[in-house]
Amino acid sequence: MRNLLALITGLLISALCLAQSNGPEGITIPLDNPEKLEMVNVQGEAVEHKGKQGLRLIAADMSAQEELETLAIIPDVLFGDGIIELEVTGEPAAGAFPQARGFVGLAFRLNETDEEYSYECFYLRPTNGRAKTQAMRNHSIQYVSHPEFPWYRLRKESPEMYESYTDLVPGEWTKIRIEISRETGKLYVNDAPQPNLVVNDLKHGKTKGAVALWIHSSTKAHFRNLKIQPK
Repeated sequence: MRNLLALITGLLISALCLAQSNGPEGITIPLDNPEKLEMVNVQGEAVEHKGKQGLRLIAADMSAQEELETLAIIPDVLFGDGIIELEVTGEPAAGAFPQARGFVGLAFRLNETDEEYSYECFYLRPTNGRAKTQAMRNHSIQYVSHPEFPWYRLRKESPEMYESYTDLVPGEWTKIRIEISRETGKLYVNDAPQPNLVVNDLKHGKTKGAVALWIHSSTKAHFRNLKIQPK
């Protein structure tokens, strides 16, 4: 009888733990093995940076700094609404062109059709965070919707609507939190109590798709502590 009770208790505890791991608190994605990610024109390595373990990403071909898709797609995650948190660093890679800003961020609601990716994305321009001119500082964080709405189209058609200022330092760990609800996206940087950037008209509307680590081909970046809480 004691053995039977112990067995039943163990099964109940295991079931409870399993329910908690799949519960509303979301999931934590280990970023300790690049082989577990779908690499798109990037190469990754698990390294220690500034005292923290993370995944370093750079373009697979550093000589081709044109507008390549440079993504590390998280497998088996379908995300529509919810919260995504992670820590990132970004800085221009060795030999990057003069306009490189260490572009680093997160793509979400990502889908692939006809060999083309579509996604929403929030990203940082770390070298702009403490630039000497306010105009440059005002371009520290950015929203884009690929492929139809790159940054330059949004800046031309809707100035100041899809980018903003926040304090950033190239190469330093920066915590970002993205909250998505239907057509609204909010970006929080370094535990800010209020969003640093609010987008009320996500261009692809209410969709679902994958989540991916995002860099520009001129960037050296690190990622760690990725948490996804879908709703």
